[in-house]
Amino acid sequence: MAADSNQRIIVEKNPSESRLSELGIKSWPKWGCSPGKYQLKFDAEETCYLLKGKVKAYPKGYSANEDEGCCVEFGAGDLVILPRGLSCTWDVSVAVDKHYKFESTSSSPSSSSSF
Repeated sequence: MAADSNQRIIVEKNPSESRLSELGIKSWPKWGCSPGKYQLKFDAEETCYLLKGKVKAYPKGYSANEDEGCCVEFGAGDLVILPRGLSCTWDVSVAVDKHYKFESTSSSPSSSSSF
């Protein structure tokens, strides 16, 4: 079973300084991890900018023996969008240091409350 198309990881290679500035990345919190394999589930959309590191992300639902589309690679200097609901394994070959931001779901129709 292939992963849903709306669960696609988006990688923007080497965004410009003006793009990073526009997003306010330097004010985002930082997170890091050492090399290893990590099972992750994203309950909210995450945008992150990698300062250091190298990652192969294997979304749940893809076969590990597929040549194309089995994983998404990203690393230092990349801006990455990880969609809400994504489950994946991160195979970290070089320790990661990143700025990150979770999207607020308050404007989402599914999280609105009735009065």
